[in-house]
Amino acid sequence: MQVPAPHILQPDQLYKAFNSSDSGLNEDEARRRKGQFGPNELPKGRRISWFKLLTKQFKSLLVLILLFAAVISWFSGEIIDTWVIVVVVIVNAGIGFSQEFRAEKAISSLERMLMETAKVIRTGDQIIVHPRELVPGDLVVLEEGDRVPADGRIIFAKSLRTVESALTGESLPISKHANAIDLDTVMADRKNMVWKSTLVAGGFARMVVTGTGANTAIGEISTSLGGFRRRRSSFMKKTDLLARQMTAIAIGSAALIFLIGWLIRDMDLEEVLMMSIAALVAAVPEGLPAVIAIVLAIGANRMAKRNAIVREFTATETLGSVTTILTDKTGTLTQNELTVRKVYVPGIGEFEITGEGWFPVGNFKQNGATVDPDRIPLLKQLLKIAAVSNNSQIHPVSTNGKDSGNSGNGRKYQLSGDPTEGALTVLAQKGGLNPESLKAGKLDDLPFDSQIKMRATLYAHGDQRNLYVVGAPERVLGAATSIQTISGEIPLSNKYREEIKQVIDQWSGDAMRVIALASRSAYNKDNISPGELTELTFAGLTGMIDPPRPDAMEAVRRCKKAGIRVIMVTGDHLNTAVAVATATGIIGDNDKGNVLALDQKQLEELSESEFDNVIQRVNVFARLTPKMKLHIASRLQTMGELIAMTGDGVNDAPALKKADVGVSMGRSGTDVARDTSDVVLADDNFASIVNAVEEGRIVFTNARQTSFFLITTNIAETVTLLIPISMGWPLPLIATQILWLNLVTDGVTDMALAAEPGHGDVMDPLALRNGNILNRKIIGFLLINVVIMAGLTLTAFVWYFSDGIKKARTATFVVMALTQMFNVFNLRSLDRSVFRIGFFSNKWINLAIGVSVALLIAVTELPFLANLFHFESLPRIDFLVLCALSSTVLWAGETYKYVRYLLKFN
Repeated sequence: MQVPAPHILQPDQLYKAFNSSDSGLNEDEARRRKGQFGPNELPKGRRISWFKLLTKQFKSLLVLILLFAAVISWFSGEIIDTWVIVVVVIVNAGIGFSQEFRAEKAISSLERMLMETAKVIRTGDQIIVHPRELVPGDLVVLEEGDRVPADGRIIFAKSLRTVESALTGESLPISKHANAIDLDTVMADRKNMVWKSTLVAGGFARMVVTGTGANTAIGEISTSLGGFRRRRSSFMKKTDLLARQMTAIAIGSAALIFLIGWLIRDMDLEEVLMMSIAALVAAVPEGLPAVIAIVLAIGANRMAKRNAIVREFTATETLGSVTTILTDKTGTLTQNELTVRKVYVPGIGEFEITGEGWFPVGNFKQNGATVDPDRIPLLKQLLKIAAVSNNSQIHPVSTNGKDSGNSGNGRKYQLSGDPTEGALTVLAQKGGLNPESLKAGKLDDLPFDSQIKMRATLYAHGDQRNLYVVGAPERVLGAATSIQTISGEIPLSNKYREEIKQVIDQWSGDAMRVIALASRSAYNKDNISPGELTELTFAGLTGMIDPPRPDAMEAVRRCKKAGIRVIMVTGDHLNTAVAVATATGIIGDNDKGNVLALDQKQLEELSESEFDNVIQRVNVFARLTPKMKLHIASRLQTMGELIAMTGDGVNDAPALKKADVGVSMGRSGTDVARDTSDVVLADDNFASIVNAVEEGRIVFTNARQTSFFLITTNIAETVTLLIPISMGWPLPLIATQILWLNLVTDGVTDMALAAEPGHGDVMDPLALRNGNILNRKIIGFLLINVVIMAGLTLTAFVWYFSDGIKKARTATFVVMALTQMFNVFNLRSLDRSVFRIGFFSNKWINLAIGVSVALLIAVTELPFLANLFHFESLPRIDFLVLCALSSTVLWAGETYKYVRYLLKFN
């Protein structure tokens, strides 16, 4: 049952279109329609089964190369080699699977049910049902505090206001009515419609359900996400390139050895084939997939400790490579908690109010000095009006001693009711009033009326009855005839009116929401009539904002320092967006004099070239639809930018999925936003994404350096094999010995290298998206290390050859293993000296070196292992001499870094 435009229909027409009535549907018809339309549930989000998570770990070019090497080893009779490689692949898959499985469980623990119950009228009776039971045509009752269970057309409303920030980006409540509106009215302005998953901030209403499940506004966005294919991640592209490079080296070296041995040296086919397999094993970095998985896992765990939960494993590194962050405003850069910042009292002046969000503690300041509201009767009267003409409540909630942004002493405060009224309640509490204790004097209440733009409360104080009024400043000022001053109540003169208007204009220009307060004494009726909100006595003004998060400005500054551009894309008003962007530093002093912000209508008027030019220069875009957010993200990606998109609402979901890294809010975010994101912020704090970027850059650095460590070793081993074969010598190392080096010696030390902390320079501007793992920057380092490592091992082989092939291979093995260990210290940083970093700043390195030395001694000295790997014991003095010679790698690396440093600054 689809009605194309329910917003244009009158209530009786709506009943007819949905074959319903003011008694609602009967149970039989509701069951029939549920069978026709299905349950009122959103399409299931991205939930990957454990089996798919497991098979996903094998979809890597590096893993496929290892499996290919395992197959060759199997058919060549090298069973031990085969099983070693298979174990490596399984370990790699296990690491990746466990990390992503834990992330999925963490996300599930963050999710909250959107709605547990709905009030529906069936056959004239109001009953409670689960929202999934609702069908088109149902008559639903909405009250303050409810979450709207389905899309609906309002047929009756009394002071209804809904919060639609999750869908449209509008942070303030929207007043609703039951009147029909024009056909071409855009969704955000359809004031007679309510949308699934939005919140009722105040008032009462009845609605006819017009859409359920996928046929809702939120459902259509969720369904449309299935058409988006995420780009292959930056890190996957880099590792694929590395795999192709190493494959070319491995196959090339094996083929070269085969050709030299068979065609030039005329060796037996079986012998040359074994040499080729040894070369293939030497050139393929068997431990690389596992160590990359470990690097990503360590980075993901570090991010989780900083409140960023990684769902997509490779997003750990990709986040560190982003060049642009597209961020929502409401709830991301701001606290999504209206806070009164200023109060104006006629004849006394302005007061500044400290404190954040719903936490009801703060000071009143005037001219920089803290004042006591109890000593200022007119201010105290204003606070009483704020407390009494109000239906909101602020509830303390325990946070187990953890600070949660708007908390103190282990407590967090939550709002029940309208955010504007909540801000006034907090203001009154900061002034020493207890709104709950004042409720006993309430005789009648008129909720906020969108027509008169005021709300009022009839309050009894002893035998006297007073009206307390709160509302839009222009309406309250228009209804006021007098003003309360220090000298008493006097007529509201033009002089005072001009002064008040100047304050209103100034605060509005600063993107504050201005609320006026007034009273009327001796109101001797039992009920409030909207037409009698006249002859008011003006009491003052309050200016409130949705404040930026305390650390948002520092987070934006860190982004700029790191060379990352921050762009605000929001559905909120332009002035509010500019104010928040200025407060957080997205708009800086250098931007003054240029176009600061544009809204959707202005963007739609631009040509394609003008649009591209604008999104490269302007950093604030307001009143955007989901389609426009997606278009901005897509165009920036086309220009070569690596995009991270942050958001919490349904309207953010398409761009979250399109972005290279989608980052959603774990607490305030919708299920749709979380399901389409790669990273979820557990604390909803924009600053956490900057911390995650820092960890992502550390991940990239560690991935590069651990990969380089393994590649250096493998190329050195390949050269060590090629030269003897070319000279007609025996192999200096056999395949099993090479596997021990690659999997045991390297495997212990590279895991420790993967845990290397940052060295304080990762947030410097770096073009990491163009930084391949194996690039020109490290070629010089690679050549030096390879020459020294291969040269030393071959020297040892030649020196000990006269003592027999076993002892020669043992000496060769010892030198190759020890040079690898010394090279670990080199590769803790490609730029900084290990003496500057500190030998003990990474305890895992020292532990790994100790374990590696112990294993080296064990495999060459213990008879069982020595026989298994074809080794012969070396004299202790020889071992020490070989160790001293192997340290040449460290000193050469330090010299290379120093020379590069001199060339850079001279």
